[in-house]
Amino acid sequence: MDKLLALRTLLAVAESGGFTAAAHELGKTTSSVMRLMDGLEASLGTSLLTRTTRNVSLTDAGVTYVEQVRQVLTDLAGADDSVIDSGIDPMGALRVSVSATYSRLHIAPHIATFLKQNPRVNLELVVSDSHLDLVSERLDLALRVGVPTADDRLIVKRLRQSERFVVASPDYLHRRGTPHKPAELIDHECLRFVYKPGNRQRWVFRYPARSESIDVNGQLLTNNLDMLAGAALGGHGIALLPQWLVGTYVAAGQLVALFTDAQVTPEGGDAFVYATYLPNRRHSRKVHAFIDFAEHAIAVPT
Repeated sequence: MDKLLALRTLLAVAESGGFTAAAHELGKTTSSVMRLMDGLEASLGTSLLTRTTRNVSLTDAGVTYVEQVRQVLTDLAGADDSVIDSGIDPMGALRVSVSATYSRLHIAPHIATFLKQNPRVNLELVVSDSHLDLVSERLDLALRVGVPTADDRLIVKRLRQSERFVVASPDYLHRRGTPHKPAELIDHECLRFVYKPGNRQRWVFRYPARSESIDVNGQLLTNNLDMLAGAALGGHGIALLPQWLVGTYVAAGQLVALFTDAQVTPEGGDAFVYATYLPNRRHSRKVHAFIDFAEHAIAVPT
């Protein structure tokens, strides 16, 4: 039995939830996948998979084993990558997670430049506003916007601070009045971004000599910044949004920036545009090539 092939097949079965789906992903027959799994279980002397007529699931032993197998395969891929990607020019497959709204505005307009400058890199962009797990999703790099995650397993490079504006449309302020103190937001419709599970959200206003926080509420709660910006532009309420998204609307008079004498953050966290990657990608030329590209894209007007 090819043990490495069996481990890769087990991971494919676990992630797809079935032999047929794993076989399709690996370009093998279903029967060959089943034989590999039978052989792996026999060699270990334990059951890793529970088989039913509808699907395949992991046993408790299988869950533990797959977690370790995933790490082993990730480390092996990193070792291969360190050799392949050790030349002068970046090369090889590069899988990067980017946030939807930020990438639309600041990455997409420049991505052709990266591809032209790095012809030996095969880039796969995974667009998601969720913080995907780099190991389980087999990501080389994630470009994120928000409060950097405190995780000793990851390397974080801050690219720029992401200043936030409290904004509302002139129409909304005409109808509902303009709040001048944070406490007045209690009487307003606040458009909220999902930073963490739960409906409770607190905005923190930091002034030169003091800080003030207020719990905000409203009809709309979403994990998409474009949705919040659209609702604010449509006059539905007051939103806390990054300058890189709404700065042009403020300059054009479509939105009004409120509380400009304060630095406003959700739950007091300072937001950044930042890159994060695993330690085994520390010396990857293609990873650093993308980070350099992202830093340049930030500085170029779109």
